[in-house]
Amino acid sequence: MTLLEATRKRIDELCKLNNMNINQLAIASGINPSTIRSIFKVIKKAPSSDTIYYICIGLGISIKDFYDSKLFDDLDDND
Repeated sequence: MTLLEATRKRIDELCKLNNMNINQLAIASGINPSTIRSIFKVIKKAPSSDTIYYICIGLGISIKDFYDSKLFDDLDDND
């Protein structure tokens, strides 16, 4: 799994855990919904560290908590 795929899955997982959709996450994070939606497009680089930071704020978690997932254990370098 690439970093981008793991990041997408983690955001989706955390949204479900918090009963949030992408628009609600964007509002809570203070970022444009199109920024979050762009992460889920087929051709996109992994989000910036700033974007992840604001997503974490919106979810009420630390960056450490965001990356504390088995999804990030065995990443491919084909990102």
